[in-house]
Amino acid sequence: RSEILSLSREVIRPFYEARSRQALAWADEFLGDSGGWTVHESEGALFLWFRFPGLGIRAGELYERMKRRGVLVVPGHYFFYGGQEGHPHAHECLRVTCSQSPETVRDGFRILAEEVRRAGDRG
Repeated sequence: RSEILSLSREVIRPFYEARSRQALAWADEFLGDSGGWTVHESEGALFLWFRFPGLGIRAGELYERMKRRGVLVVPGHYFFYGGQEGHPHAHECLRVTCSQSPETVRDGFRILAEEVRRAGDRG
């Protein structure tokens, strides 16, 4: 058990913390000037939570647009249930993984920024 905990603390967590920091840097690079987005504070996890209030489309529609372009994200409404479906974050948030290859994650953020701008232009 102590070997697993040590491996988690010394190898796995630092690996994903670095991936998370890099993903946040790419988010800032590509989304930085699009305005109106926030990201939940990361603790070095596999996923980042982005919020796009006032985008003009729901996260489910943004998911569909991303999927058509070969980028999979998860819209927030899947995580709001039991009476919470009406919470604004359910339709404003996306869960994005940063566990894919760095090239894939970077390209995903580029595509996300294009779709966010496209939605904002129409919204």
